[in-house]
Amino acid sequence: MRGLTEAGLKTLAGARSFERALGYLDAVSGVEVGDGWVTASVHGTERYEVELTLDGPGGLSGVCGCPYGLEGNFCKHLVALGLSVLAQRESLPRQKKAARERAQDLDGWLSALSKDELLALLREQVDEDRQLGRRLELRAASARGDLTAVRSRIRDLLDIGPFAQYGYVEYADARAYADQAGQAVSAIGALTGTGRAADAITLAREAMRLLAEAAESVDDSDGWLGQIGADLADAHLDACRAARPHPEELARWLVGHVLDDVDDGLTDIDPLDYEDVLGEEGMAVLRTLAVEAWQGNRRGWAEKYLMERLAKAGGDVDAVIAVHAADLSPNGHTHLVIARELDAARRPDEALDWAERGIRDARELSAVDTALVDYLCDRYAQAGRLADAVTMRRDHFGARRSLLAYQQLGAAARAADC
Repeated sequence: MRGLTEAGLKTLAGARSFERALGYLDAVSGVEVGDGWVTASVHGTERYEVELTLDGPGGLSGVCGCPYGLEGNFCKHLVALGLSVLAQRESLPRQKKAARERAQDLDGWLSALSKDELLALLREQVDEDRQLGRRLELRAASARGDLTAVRSRIRDLLDIGPFAQYGYVEYADARAYADQAGQAVSAIGALTGTGRAADAITLAREAMRLLAEAAESVDDSDGWLGQIGADLADAHLDACRAARPHPEELARWLVGHVLDDVDDGLTDIDPLDYEDVLGEEGMAVLRTLAVEAWQGNRRGWAEKYLMERLAKAGGDVDAVIAVHAADLSPNGHTHLVIARELDAARRPDEALDWAERGIRDARELSAVDTALVDYLCDRYAQAGRLADAVTMRRDHFGARRSLLAYQQLGAAARAADC
């Protein structure tokens, strides 16, 4: 409940909706409290179902069935529910306990039903809830080992069509789409759990591509698809650990996934997470491919990221420096990054050399990264080279005549007593 505050509600809704919500406090009914969520009905022009999510990827958020809420806004009904929850904070433990007891009672009743009674009840629910039917169809296909049917259902679950207006999923529908996409991830995980991890790997990779394509047409302001992408990456890793694919094939796929960046970081796969699956053979292939890719494009972001990750994991500071040194920025920022890497490796003299080189290599001192100037002056001061610090500050002020640069020059001069 720490994320739920009056100030937070007012920020999300705006002052006008917050004030209007004060007149709806008595219209909130049927409050149910769970772990991280609260639901209720709010009676306005009509009866609206309202849900607050307290610990979602984007922090406090909510959905409401009113027209304003369906447009993706944090409406007065959501504020009214939030304020009602805050007003009855002391009774929340009791409400959560009551909800658990109701769930236990339901479980007890279901457990007492016969097989035929359960089947009749389930068929009744499937007839009323098509989404439930689709989920069960997917499970049935998985149990039969029907990969074609499972693939088809996963494609359906990742299709934005049912949620999109004019080809785009608006903010109000993004969570519903994410919930459906999550069912596809669960199905892939179920394949691994039933001994079909190799199929799970294939489908996980297809799902990554489909989710990336869908994400381009979804307003994912709250980060729901980011969470689905992370879960999908975990499902792929679990499947690889279970199926143990050929190390070279896996290494090639991982490098290709990072370099192609087909999902724009949505799944955020780190090849080093697969080290236990790759083994020595796979890691050797991974390093070779990473070096080849980097040598072919030393300025590529993905190539540099992959090389830097591998170098740091191996504790090879010189390799990390080589990656950065291959693409030095003209304002000295990359020199500063290298200097800090060398400081962390306890090689201060080399760090200072790189920082000074950053100043020398800068095309114009007025455009140099001020953090590099600050770093150098701090190092000079630590070494007792106060005159050098004054010279650096004076030259920087001469190139960039700002109040801050003048004040820093003054401070350096006082410290050097000149």
